[in-house]
This record gives sequence, structure tokens and C-alpha cells, in this order.
Amino acid sequence: MEFPRVTPPDQQTHRAAVARHESLTKPTGSLGRLEELGVWVAACQGACPPRPFARPQVVVFAGDHGIAGNGVSAYPAEVTRQMVGTFLSGGAAVNVLASSAGAAVRVVDIAVDADEDDTPPVVTRHKVRRSSGRIDVEDALSQPEVDAALAAGIAIADEEVDRGADLLVAGDMGIGNTTAAAVLIAALTGTEPVAVVGRGTGIDDATWMRKTAAIRDALRRARPVVADPVELLRVSGGADLAAMAGFLAQAAVRRTPAILDGVAAGAAAMVAEELAPGARQWWLAGHRSVEPAHDVVLEHLELVPVLDLQLRLGEGSGAVAALPLLQMAASVLAEMATFGDAGVSGPTGEAVQPR
Repeated sequence: MEFPRVTPPDQQTHRAAVARHESLTKPTGSLGRLEELGVWVAACQGACPPRPFARPQVVVFAGDHGIAGNGVSAYPAEVTRQMVGTFLSGGAAVNVLASSAGAAVRVVDIAVDADEDDTPPVVTRHKVRRSSGRIDVEDALSQPEVDAALAAGIAIADEEVDRGADLLVAGDMGIGNTTAAAVLIAALTGTEPVAVVGRGTGIDDATWMRKTAAIRDALRRARPVVADPVELLRVSGGADLAAMAGFLAQAAVRRTPAILDGVAAGAAAMVAEELAPGARQWWLAGHRSVEPAHDVVLEHLELVPVLDLQLRLGEGSGAVAALPLLQMAASVLAEMATFGDAGVSGPTGEAVQPR
């Protein structure tokens, strides 16, 4: 699958935003990372000063994984199906966080192991299959299925951007998805299994050892296809991760910024960068997960997280938690007075004219 060339955020606007920060009533750089974030928002929007985000949209990609049958999670596989209902009723953590941050939440069933009759059609419209294959002994998807999953992610990104979304978050829900994500991350970076295995849902030592063995065996199947990102998703990913990769790549193609969440979104983002080189310029790392594989993701994509709150939930929760800071960063550039506006002496002792 080929994506159109990714156009980077506007560099002329980036320079204008940096210059504007120098004219605001504060010592240059005194707002630290907030200044950098505001400049990124301005460059993504191609506007200085930038606008606050009017329609941030979270899309939670739900899918089961056959590898969950290996006992790699503290929760049974049916939790994925149950949590889809919780998202729809507004009772999940990401619903609460998004409501507070001014974002909307949409859940899509990409590969939940449940009958479509049990879920509203708007949720299952892009469904690829029931669960993905057990990646330690079989392929996650067939070729038509991985193509369908990528196409679903692209279509969902287009749907949201066409409806006016100006910031996107890819959330995840799927028992076993951190195992599949760790395989993708380890394969793409040459990392050993033990370095990418986390506690996920809060697993004990025995479960951690089963998870490590599952990742080890899945990596043997992943490494021969690592040079082909679509084939890697087909063999070792899953429909939900493939859809997330298509979603994040297409967001960049559509020049729409995205905040990345934790290890599942990070794995999808790594593959998306392979599919659409340069896409990472349109992404912000919302937080640093406690999952060890997430540090590998951040280093690989050269992204610096906004928050470090010891989160490991997924759902898009860490990304949404960073959203208020991003809004503040945009507001500083848009609303703060310049030295010239306020009649305040700049660092040279003279009132600095606004640029």
C-alpha cells in the first residue's frame, strides 16, 4: 500500500511563531516546553497565532488478539467486548478525560471477538474479522484482511477530518494488544523480547514469563518480514493495530495533527512512519507509558513526551491528558500581549514592536 507524500508542517509559520514568542511579555524561553508546543501547533495549522483546537476527536480501535489465549493478560478476552459497551455508555476512563478536555470519543469494532448483532452498526461498519490470529504460531491476518484493516483506518481518518476534526487521537482497546505491539516494536528496532515486555494489565510474574515466551516465538515469525510494513502487520500485528497505523498515516497525509498515546498507539505509529515517511512530524507524544516498549517507541520516533504520569491504561487516556496543555500552549501565542502592545520594555530596555 502506498500513501501520498507527507507534506511537513509549515516551516514559514514555524519561524513566525518562534519570532512571536520573542516579542511576548516574558523572557524568551521562560515558558519552556509550552513555547515549543505552541510553535508546533501553529506550524501544523499554518497560522500564527494558532487557533485553539475546536474539535479534538478520539477514535478507540477495538480488537481481540488470539495471543490472549496464551494467558498473557490479567483479564479474560471477553473484556474487550464488554469495554466497547462501556465506551458507548460514556463510562470508560477515556470518556471522562475527553469530556473534561473538550474532546469527543468514537469507538470502532475492528476485530472484537463478538457477533456484529450485539453492537450498533455505526461501531461495526469497518469490522475486518473476529479476533486476530495467534501470532506465535500463525499469521495475524490474511492479505485481504490486512488490506481491509489499513483501508478502514484511512477511511476513519478521512471521515473524522471531513467532519471537521482538527486534532486526532488513536485510542486502543484489546486484551493481548500490548503483546502484539511489543512484537512489532521489537521487530522494527532489533530489541530483545525481555526489553519490551511490560506488565500490561497488571500481570504477575508467571504471566510475565508466558508473555515473554509468546513475544519471543512471535518475533521468530516477524523478523523475516520486517522490511515490509504491510507484511509485518499481516504476520505479527492485528486488525486493530493495522487500522491504527492507517489512521495515523492518513492523518498526516491530511495535514491533521495527532497526539499519540501509549505502547499500542506507539507500535502502530512506528509502522505508520514506515508506510508514510515523515508522518511523525504531525504527531505529538502525549505521555510516557510505564511499559518498557514505549521508551523504545519514543526513541525510535524521536518524540519527547509531554507528560509522565505513570500511566499504562491505553484507550487514548494519556494522549487526552496532554490535550489541555496543548490548548494552553496555543492560547499563549494567540492571547498573550507583546511588549509593544503592553508598552513594556523588552530585554534591550525599549518597547519591542509586535511582529
